[in-house]
Amino acid sequence: MGPTQHSSFENPASLGVRVSPRRITALYVVSATAWILVSDWLLARTTQDVQAFEYMAQLKGLAFVLVTGTFLYVLLRRLSAATRHSRAALQERVKELECLYQIDRLLTRPGELSVDILHQIVRFVPPAMQYPDEAESRVILDGVEYATPGFREEAPRLTATILVRGEERGVVEASYRHSAREHDLMPFLHEERALLKAVAGQVALIKEHQWAAEERRKLEKQLQHADRLATVGQLSAGVAHELNEPIGSILGFAQLVKKSGETTDGIMRDMEKIEKASLHAREIIRKLMIFSRQVPSQQTEVNLNSVIEDGLYFIGSRCQRAGIETSQQIAADLPTIIADPSQLHQVLVNLVVNAVHAMPDGGILSIRTMERDGEVCLLVQDTGAGMDEETRKQIFLPFFTTKDVGEGTGLGLSVVHGIVADHGGSIHVKSSPGSGSTFEVRFPRSGVGEVEDE
Repeated sequence: MGPTQHSSFENPASLGVRVSPRRITALYVVSATAWILVSDWLLARTTQDVQAFEYMAQLKGLAFVLVTGTFLYVLLRRLSAATRHSRAALQERVKELECLYQIDRLLTRPGELSVDILHQIVRFVPPAMQYPDEAESRVILDGVEYATPGFREEAPRLTATILVRGEERGVVEASYRHSAREHDLMPFLHEERALLKAVAGQVALIKEHQWAAEERRKLEKQLQHADRLATVGQLSAGVAHELNEPIGSILGFAQLVKKSGETTDGIMRDMEKIEKASLHAREIIRKLMIFSRQVPSQQTEVNLNSVIEDGLYFIGSRCQRAGIETSQQIAADLPTIIADPSQLHQVLVNLVVNAVHAMPDGGILSIRTMERDGEVCLLVQDTGAGMDEETRKQIFLPFFTTKDVGEGTGLGLSVVHGIVADHGGSIHVKSSPGSGSTFEVRFPRSGVGEVEDE
């Protein structure tokens, strides 16, 4: 790393103070008066001859002109140098402000911190340096490099750190193609260090704007999702109430016909189909009512481990038939939670059935319980095909399903979502294509949480 602090000229402001016009005039008047008085006094004391006195007076005058001329030459030369230095410093400052102005204009552009914007920032820095024709610059942000053509790693350079929300995310660098110049072995100015720090601050500000925009979009999606679920919940409750009574009547009459004893085998088979279809419809209505929270919850103190053991007792055989190996890691001394046991059983069954459908060719189903951050957690993990981002965002929507027609209602995960929310818990999903899926359900010991997915 090369030198990072140096100025190739003196402070123009200090020079300007020492050789100001007022200072020059004052020095000239004082020195001239002192010369005249002192020289006349010395001549009067040392010379009595009139001719010699006149000759010495002429020499005194010539000496006065020579000394004052030299004195004025030195002062005016320093004043001229100070003026040049001030003009050079002003030009450097103008270049720096022009660079920062161009970068600041990028902040007004909507959208993300694009590659084009970073390349523009890299191009704005060299013209603001002391030697723009030989300057190079580079921005490294989140491990990605954006540099001017021919940027040399070995060249001495200035570096400024990009800090975004207190975290180091990259650097802004500037260097010269020639590390040692004939007239300046240490080419970097103090002002150039300040410039790079300002550029790094602007890049960080643009990155923070991007982060804020992303957070705003996430919040908008969460609000839209919550509003959609609320609307569907109200609609589901109305539909469930309207259909529950006629379906109950159909089921009742079908069962009466079967018990009458006056039916043929064909009619009996038809009645069984009607009864099966009615029961399937009633199950859908029950799930809709759970989703819309129309079924009252009977919460009590529950041990989640016991719910899992009871649930797997009934669905373990289904996993075996599907060629799925089950793995259980039950945490000892797991704290109890306040919940409805039947609804927790519904959550477990729906998550397991969802995992089974994700592994049509068999796989491994892992079920774990643990305590984390004061919450009781249930993890259901499969080794299935996984989900892409677009699918993962929709899995909790009612009637959304990736299964074939007739294989699912699209309400399983929606019911899970509703039950978990009703218990003040949260559900998190991690999945990617080819890597399986992990559903993590968290229940607090007390209080009400929020449902979210990741």
